[in-house]
Amino acid sequence: MPAKKLTKSALLQLVAQETDTDRRTAAFFMDVITGIALREVKKNGEFTFPGIGKLVKQKRKARMGVNPKTGAKIKIAAKTVVKFRVAKAAKDAVLGAK
Repeated sequence: MPAKKLTKSALLQLVAQETDTDRRTAAFFMDVITGIALREVKKNGEFTFPGIGKLVKQKRKARMGVNPKTGAKIKIAAKTVVKFRVAKAAKDAVLGAK
């Protein structure tokens, strides 16, 4: 049986317990960190979470695609996306070092 996913509420409770604070303080810090990360990605194109990974803003070129329902070719416009690149330390911690 798969384990339950960690919800935002459960994460806030866990952060509050681990830091000996209340949920309100934990929520405040989570909101501040999230705000800083998003602002930095928008401004500088990337934000690093030390030991976890980095958020990176990346441009995608325009390309041709296929409508799966009709099979017709469609043009997909260029756009900017945000990707998350996992740090090697995080991969090793979760999967075990090779």
